[in-house]
Amino acid sequence: MRWGRETNLLLLALGAMFVQQSFASLGRSLPSVIAPAIITDLGLDPAWVGVYVSLIAVSALAFQLGCGSFIIKHGALRMSQVALVLLALGLFAASSGWIVLLALSAIIGGGGSAISTPASSHLLGRYSPPKYAPLVFSVKQTAVPAGLLLAGIAGPAITHWGGWQLALDVAAFTCLLFALLLQPTRREFDADRVPSRQFHLSDFKTTITSVLATAELRNLSFACFAFNGLQTVFTSYFIIYLVDLGLTLSGAGFIFAVAMFVAVPCRIVWGWLGSTAVTPRAMMGGLALGMAASTLVMGFYGPAWPVFLIGLTACVLSATAMSWHGVLLAEAARLAPPGMRGGATGGVLSFGQMGGLLLPLIYAALLWLTGSHGLGFAVCGLPALVVGIVLMRKPAPDDAALR
Repeated sequence: MRWGRETNLLLLALGAMFVQQSFASLGRSLPSVIAPAIITDLGLDPAWVGVYVSLIAVSALAFQLGCGSFIIKHGALRMSQVALVLLALGLFAASSGWIVLLALSAIIGGGGSAISTPASSHLLGRYSPPKYAPLVFSVKQTAVPAGLLLAGIAGPAITHWGGWQLALDVAAFTCLLFALLLQPTRREFDADRVPSRQFHLSDFKTTITSVLATAELRNLSFACFAFNGLQTVFTSYFIIYLVDLGLTLSGAGFIFAVAMFVAVPCRIVWGWLGSTAVTPRAMMGGLALGMAASTLVMGFYGPAWPVFLIGLTACVLSATAMSWHGVLLAEAARLAPPGMRGGATGGVLSFGQMGGLLLPLIYAALLWLTGSHGLGFAVCGLPALVVGIVLMRKPAPDDAALR
């Protein structure tokens, strides 16, 4: 790849979308990270966390199915700004402490987080050389664990110092600030927008049918369902699990942050391997099996477990469940019809949101019925096991998915 204007634009786009995704990850995950403090202050049952994250998933599903036309009409950069503004509004609503506004914050913030990935994928798809797309997308997606790492460190620290409401407000202001800082790049990055494009209700159906019509995108969609569902369970309940085992919020947040740090280089390594040494299909199949194995081990956590082993298992789960995105998103952008990268990515990710809706609800139901966090993790790892077995098999002649 020769150095020139195209490379400079790619690096600028990658940097802008990296920070955008970092704030989107921070804004979506922060309420779950500091959930123990919110639960204690408001007197809520921990099982309600599953309902909260499922509301996020429902909202994200609707926004991802319908955002394709808006990305084409207004541009990926403008929709990135809209995503950050929605995340900020959601965080401000959550900081009010009112139960109704907490539910509303899940819907608003879920919409913001849903738009961020299709918009960034649409933008990077314009500038990424096809050969290196898995690596480029993986570097961009390291922003997700980076945002989670920041949430795991700063969230409990600010909560300890000034309360959980201040932590949410600080995150909201940072989202608004970066939305403003993106504005100077809009002329270049939104040069491909089509102002005459109109949104139609049929876009929801078109997005779903477009990804189900081919085996390639269909397999990506089912993998995204299992992976994103397990990721949502991990980021929503892991800290609560550790606090129930007897760790402090700061201690649990530190282990969570370390696990998120591990995911950053892993995303880059998996993206590099998916671009060079192995097929994306085999790469994601191996990651799926790693997710299933680590969640099974987490099912046996107990108060007597050494902190080191708890952290090691969490790092393995993070290296798999938090690190698949770049390879999958690059494939979705590559397989998308011309000019439909944002829509196709949104369609694939909508299945991920279905996983993010159903698996936390299953976890919450198991927690309410049995009081066991471990059982919830073990059960929620089963879809990843199925996906891993399927992807590691030799593909049929008519199934070119994830090659």
